[in-house]
Amino acid sequence: MFRFLHHHHGFRSMHGHHHGGGGRGRERGPKMFDAGAMRYVVLQLIAEKPRHGYEIIKELETRSGGGYTPSPGAIYPLLSMLLDMGHVSATADGNKKLHTITPEGEAFLAENRQFVDAILARMSEPEGGREDLRSVMHELKEACIIQARSSSHDEDKLAQIRAILRRAINDITQL
Repeated sequence: MFRFLHHHHGFRSMHGHHHGGGGRGRERGPKMFDAGAMRYVVLQLIAEKPRHGYEIIKELETRSGGGYTPSPGAIYPLLSMLLDMGHVSATADGNKKLHTITPEGEAFLAENRQFVDAILARMSEPEGGREDLRSVMHELKEACIIQARSSSHDEDKLAQIRAILRRAINDITQL
């Protein structure tokens, strides 16, 4: 099953929230961040110390003050993606995998330090702290710039980014 997920991670992370009809009301509280932003957070946690997938889930829960518990279905494919990208390496530890950041992962985090810090700061904000619309718009712009830069020669990915932004514009104007 994971082999199949591996090859579609880019597509899935862009469209993952549209599947599983009726799942909208299931999440507790406001959506913390999308799969794109989550990648940076998970990588940051692994940079701090090698971790198992389960430890990452627990740490995210702790840092958000219990306001956010990611599902294994969100974390494990993401870890596979980070492995594929060469940003982390994994070693068997009993029946679990211990994930360690690689020099490539360190470099990627360093390049995106401001973005990573902004996401982490947002995570630790008290529940109900009203998010400033301007800062969310800034995060969107930042995410677009980072993705466009990393896929400047990938027309398919750039087309996906444009489509997502057009859908967002449409959703906002329909409110």
